[in-house]
Parts: sequence; structure tokens; C-alpha cells
Amino acid sequence: MTLVELIARADERALAVSGLACLDRCVPLLGGGDEVLRPLWSGLADGAVGEEWGERLEKARGELPALFEEPGEDLAAPLARRMLDTAPDVPAEPAVREWADACSLASLRIHQLLDPADDGSPVDARRAGRTDGVSPLVAAELRRQITVLELLSGPAPGGLRQVLAVSTEGRRVLRAVVSRRARGRR
Repeated sequence: MTLVELIARADERALAVSGLACLDRCVPLLGGGDEVLRPLWSGLADGAVGEEWGERLEKARGELPALFEEPGEDLAAPLARRMLDTAPDVPAEPAVREWADACSLASLRIHQLLDPADDGSPVDARRAGRTDGVSPLVAAELRRQITVLELLSGPAPGGLRQVLAVSTEGRRVLRAVVSRRARGRR
């Protein structure tokens, strides 16, 4: 099944987890530590919705530094910030579906922007299953997104612990890419 199909079939919880996982993998671009989104993960595990989710979301927004775009800066960090800023205060339909889909696109685009081997093909085509010529960083992010949704939709749905492990691996990879890129600019 393609990523687009998996997102279309996902329920509210899977969509919230998928969107949060995409955001979590991109936290290194926002200057945040590995634990900044932990309350949101815990909230999903505990079934926190509505006001609880919204409060945890506001706390995370406050803990991540604001970005000040400068002309000519790359677009990766603002895309990551937009994922955080547009997260719905209540992870319910239709807002959570729109957010999860936008996070999927943004995360793939971020990985594409950070991968010098990428050919610049539209990420929409990648999500629809056309993966010929896809760069390693984008291919890995695409696999992670698919894995997260498959873990949550299988006959015996996987837990958040497995999803968090997939997301943590992706965050480490992106943190290494961002660090290498920063060293290259010096």
C-alpha cells in the first residue's frame, strides 16, 4: 500500500501519531531536545485529547525557539516550524487528517531539501509509490512514514513504543545531517 493510501485509511489516533512522528523527526531543525515532544507522546499513549492535548501542544510550542527567517535561508526549518504551529488543538477529524497529510509532505520535503543527492522530484509522486531514483535520505523517511502507519493499522496494532523507536531513529539521522551541514558551512 502506498503512503497516500495508508493515510487515507488511518483513524484519528493513527493520524495524530503519524503527524507527531513526522514532527518529532524534524525537531533538530527547531533547536529542540529529544524530550520536547515527550508530553505529546505520553498524551497519545494515555488517550489525552481536547484540552489536555492542546495544553501539551502549547507547552511544546513555547519550549521550541522561534525562528527568524533571513533572506536566502533554506526552507527546511520553516517547514518544520509550520508542522508544529499548525498542529490541531484537538486531534480529531478533519483537522488531524489535514495536519497528518501536511506533516507527511513537509517531512519528505525537508529530507529532500537536506539531501544533496536528491533530484528534486515532487514528493507527492514519492508518496504515491513512484520511488525510482529517490535519494537515500528521502527513501528512508518514506519508509519510516509507511512503517509508522503499518504498525498502527495491522491486525495486531503495534504500540507507541515501536512507533517512537522508528521516530527516534529518524530524528538521530536528521540531527546528524543537520550537524554535518552546519560543519560544512563553517
